[in-house]
Amino acid sequence: MSAQNSFKISGIVKDSLSQSSLISSTVYLERLKDSSMVSYSITDQDGFFEIEDIAQDSLLRLNVSYTGMRTYQQTINIKNSPTNLGTIYLNSKADKLDEVTVTANRSPIVFKKDTLEFNASSFKTRDGANLEALLKKLPGLKVDADGNITVNGKPVQRILVNGKSFFGDDPKIATKNLPKSIIEKLQVVDTKTKEQEFTGEDGDAENKTINITIDEDKNKGIFSRVTLGGGTDGRYAMSGFGNYFKDDTRISVIAGSNNINSPGFSFDEVFDMMGNVRRVTRSSNGSFGVNGINFGGNSGITKSDNVGVSYADEWSEKQDLESNYFYGANKTRNETSTRRENILPDRTFFTNSENTSLNQSDSHRGSLNYSIKPDTLTRISIRPNINISSGHNEASSFSESLDSDGEQINQLNTDNTSEFDNKTFSNNLSFSRRLKTKGAYASLRFRNTNTNSENNSLFNSTREIFGDNPNTEVQNQNIQNSSHRDEYSISGRYRNLLFEDLFYSLSYEYVNESEKSERIVFDFDDNTGEFSTLNEDLSNAFTLNANKHIPKAGVRFDDDTLTLSVSGGLNRTELKTNNLIQDVNFSNDFNIFAYSGYVAYQFKDKSRLSSWFRNSTQIPSVSQLQPVVNQTNPLNITVGNPDLDASVVHNFSLSYRKYNYKTRSGYGIYSYFTYNEDQVVPVTITDEDLVRTTTYTNLSGGQSAYLNFYINRSLKKSKNQNDRERFTMGGDFNFNYNKNLGFSNAQSFRSESYQFSPSVDLNYEIEDVIDVEPRFGITHNITTYNLQQSLDEEFTNLDFGLELTTYWPKNVVFGNDISYTQLGNVSSDFDSDFWLWNVSLGYTFADENAIVKFKVYDLLDQNINTSRTTGDDFIQDTDQLILERYFMLSFTYKFSKFGGKDPSKSRRF
Repeated sequence: MSAQNSFKISGIVKDSLSQSSLISSTVYLERLKDSSMVSYSITDQDGFFEIEDIAQDSLLRLNVSYTGMRTYQQTINIKNSPTNLGTIYLNSKADKLDEVTVTANRSPIVFKKDTLEFNASSFKTRDGANLEALLKKLPGLKVDADGNITVNGKPVQRILVNGKSFFGDDPKIATKNLPKSIIEKLQVVDTKTKEQEFTGEDGDAENKTINITIDEDKNKGIFSRVTLGGGTDGRYAMSGFGNYFKDDTRISVIAGSNNINSPGFSFDEVFDMMGNVRRVTRSSNGSFGVNGINFGGNSGITKSDNVGVSYADEWSEKQDLESNYFYGANKTRNETSTRRENILPDRTFFTNSENTSLNQSDSHRGSLNYSIKPDTLTRISIRPNINISSGHNEASSFSESLDSDGEQINQLNTDNTSEFDNKTFSNNLSFSRRLKTKGAYASLRFRNTNTNSENNSLFNSTREIFGDNPNTEVQNQNIQNSSHRDEYSISGRYRNLLFEDLFYSLSYEYVNESEKSERIVFDFDDNTGEFSTLNEDLSNAFTLNANKHIPKAGVRFDDDTLTLSVSGGLNRTELKTNNLIQDVNFSNDFNIFAYSGYVAYQFKDKSRLSSWFRNSTQIPSVSQLQPVVNQTNPLNITVGNPDLDASVVHNFSLSYRKYNYKTRSGYGIYSYFTYNEDQVVPVTITDEDLVRTTTYTNLSGGQSAYLNFYINRSLKKSKNQNDRERFTMGGDFNFNYNKNLGFSNAQSFRSESYQFSPSVDLNYEIEDVIDVEPRFGITHNITTYNLQQSLDEEFTNLDFGLELTTYWPKNVVFGNDISYTQLGNVSSDFDSDFWLWNVSLGYTFADENAIVKFKVYDLLDQNINTSRTTGDDFIQDTDQLILERYFMLSFTYKFSKFGGKDPSKSRRF
């Protein structure tokens, strides 16, 4: 190995004309012989930069770039380090602002007014790496264990490819499947709709979108991947992905079939599709959704078959199209055991239940986004969507209720089989016209959603009451549910300039909602042997019609440092309902003042302080309003209340984020608070037989709060190009507070929960040798009840994990994903701790296009799915069926061809 040269270079960057410091200039060093990047830095608010690193070469080329300025270059002899270069002056490009030079394109990071841009080739990854591996290398970006992406603490909602959606809005499809080798640039921007992009209106500053620009040489060609795997216990996994690029045309196909709770759409570099069942205890439900179709989860075992097609094109400068289609077939088997302690004002009782279910469904979802620009100032778009699903469900359950002494009070056995068929069509037609004044526009939009649902079930239950007055009630019924719902809205918006940087806007929206719903219950007639007796008490048929009028006005100020936006208006809803069977009619009018606001200030060091506030109106659901008895669960009967008011949720948020690109470190604080006014809460009466009857009322005072502090820090800088070393640390502290209200046996109850969740994660990496990622977190829970203070809960959960991946010897990848979970204060009926260890051993050959892997899921065979939930008036422990240990052998082959050559054979960075 060549000798290493330590160096330290500093200086100040200024505008040669104004003599002002140039904040966020990119300063980077590259090797003379191949122009590969050695190290880089970003100037601070005073234009100062400092680079301290190690390199093999003694002579390096220094580059200083800034948007709109000519790139500065100088050859540096790092053996003379430390070197203070003094002040470096950059000259304006003047009339050559649109000129793009090769040198400028190599800048690792480029700052623009509303865009952060990364040059992909400046950040080294392993050969064959995907987009997710690249994102993990970029300063300020973080990819968590579940594949969720944040930029300086802000979530990434979408990933676009050449400005167009990639299989809808789910970022994980792109991050897991796109190869890094075809990517030229990554641009991070505020999330905007197509209309906002066209009109120039500001987007959502609290959420980010990443646009992937494909390398021009790679924008004509194909890349694909196929994986086949078989394992013990009948486990199997198959997946395929293909993508065709030709200039503005893109056709993508994705497909999969497996019975290991994976969608088959995601490809983990080490674990393949096993990546979607790793660390299942970290997610709330473990499910994975793509464009509204869900595939499996951490509860139950799912067999899924799916296919998706995406087509995007620009037929001319005036027309472009994006379209997606997905098909999914799922079959999920689940088993659940529950132990629940219920809290009443004067006593407690216990409920034990066992449930089994088998659910099968077929889903089709298609979407299209077509836009046309008749001229440079006008844009018309149409976005139709269709979603069709049908299937069959089978479920059976047993539950029993016991008093505090353990004496059985009642029990319930149910069996239910049902067939369902759901269809939804929606469309969004919009017209936008930019006006002569910069930032001014007028828009008109029409939207509709039409939904039709059918469900036919055979329901059988036997409820037994014990004690002094024993009785048995049997329900053997055919329940036919149907619903047809239409929603149409038309809205207009006008925005113009009051004076420099200050805009005003006026808008109006009219919404009409109509629904016809039937729930017809037929009891079984022993004489005819058929379900022929109409049960009028449990049946209902109603129509609903709602008209909403929402006028609003607002102002927005926006310059380079300050953004201030305030708007307000009236949300008037006229609701009419007619019960066709029980002849119960009522109408409600709701008038709510709607407000929203946003303020943000960006400091010179690029840190940002922001706050938003708004309220939202929630109209009670029809089931909460309808005074009709629902006795599908004979131990938990519900009935609506037609006198309910609309509830209003008031929200407030405050955040501060800072990232130093020079030190690759950042931190941030995010918080929000909500207050519920006239919240719809349950009013429950539990009789002596422990049968619960629930209706609803309005109550104010429910609250929730959240506080998050995070920090990311680079602890060790790069070494050299052949043996790059990285050591980073991240930490999180989360605090959650919830105050829930309700009524139980005519007495108001209140439960308050506090949750403290500190965690820390480390990453140590020697490129192409080893990657170590340990993490540790604790969650401390406190729950108090005013009904029974003796039942207050306080317990701690522990979570430890270690990901260890080695890339030695050459072409061999050995991955270990180990986690330990300990659940505090779980019922003694359930296991409270377990280890989960996943292993993968892979070998790459055929010019790194073929991979054979041996994988083991849950090597120690300890995986469980146990959880404790504390609610308004209960404490519940649950254990569910979960995927258990299996061994699998898989084979993956990748093929790519761009511009007449295979990129895998090109010169390595």
